[in-house]
Amino acid sequence: MPAVEDIVETELERVERWRAEELLRAGFDPHQAAELAAHHDIDIRRAALLLEQGCPADLALQILL
Repeated sequence: MPAVEDIVETELERVERWRAEELLRAGFDPHQAAELAAHHDIDIRRAALLLEQGCPADLALQILL
């Protein structure tokens, strides 16, 4: 019987997953959230604030990147 491999998530992957989840909750689509989450120099609170203030997600992405 073949062994089942455990999927091991690194700390970096956990952080990026959490960041992406927060960005999804803020209103970014999954692709945008994943792209922003991978950029650790971007403050996700600032990203969320842009959307809260009415900035469209596409424009927020351009501003942040």
